[in-house]
Amino acid sequence: LRAAGAVITGTLNMDEGALGAVTDNPWFGRTINPLTEPEDGNDLTPGGSSGGSAAAVAAGFCKAALGTDTIGSVRIPAAYCGLFGYKPSQDAALHQGVMPLSPTLDTAGVIARTLNDAAAVMAVLSGRSLDGGTVGTVHRLDWGEAVDCAPDVARAFAKFAAPRGLPTTDLGHYDYGRSRRHALVLAEVEGFKYHARRLASAPSGFSDKFRAMLEFGRDATQETIDAAYAHVDLLRRADLPDFILMPTSPQTAFGFEGPVPDNQADFTAFANLADRPAIQFPIGNNRDGLPVGAQLVGTRGREADLLATLRAMLAAS
Repeated sequence: LRAAGAVITGTLNMDEGALGAVTDNPWFGRTINPLTEPEDGNDLTPGGSSGGSAAAVAAGFCKAALGTDTIGSVRIPAAYCGLFGYKPSQDAALHQGVMPLSPTLDTAGVIARTLNDAAAVMAVLSGRSLDGGTVGTVHRLDWGEAVDCAPDVARAFAKFAAPRGLPTTDLGHYDYGRSRRHALVLAEVEGFKYHARRLASAPSGFSDKFRAMLEFGRDATQETIDAAYAHVDLLRRADLPDFILMPTSPQTAFGFEGPVPDNQADFTAFANLADRPAIQFPIGNNRDGLPVGAQLVGTRGREADLLATLRAMLAAS
């Protein structure tokens, strides 16, 4: 990025070990969503795990920021902060210099104020042009009753999608909660393998919560682990539409003092498990004025086509 002319302005906060979605780090503190009203007394999360990146962009500190996305950690904070979040297909080059959580699911990504800025940074990171893509047919996700989606999110998604008359898909009766749990198992199992030596030699360097999650991965049964890897293999071989429009998160940004929704990553986990590129983009606001996001999920390796298809959708708005 420096060689391409970027100015690196700082290091940003995140969830410990990239395993979380609120950015309330026990060692470095809490990152507040810049959309929080100072007088309302209920600070909002920017999402996570790359919440510091989203907050910095939303606050105007920088035009774009890097993040990592294992189960949705670029797209969820981008959605909560009203930004664009680009998670590419996996590429070995995008693992260089990244402390892994789950090499099976991890990839570096970009959060930016505009789609063009996100694409420009991603082109540098990937070392290939994203221009000249072909616009494809987009299917709209029909999740039925399978995800507990906030009414304001569902309404904003319908308002954006309905005028386009898109065909629908249910992803082959995809089980959102089960898939998210498979992804979490892989993060905990593979995360433990990476951190095992440090856990043994310097356990005080890990918070109780993070250590417990990694130890869950240590203690997972082989049956549980095998089921998670089998699910990944199934999704990566599945015959599904090339481009799928879906919500990014079932809810908008929420306060730190309330419960953390279990289903934050119900929609985002699919792209990681299936190894598909996905771009989050803002589509409106809820009744409290907080941004609602949608994501366009593409086909592995067709990054330029994904970008061209999203640009065509947004131009038609």
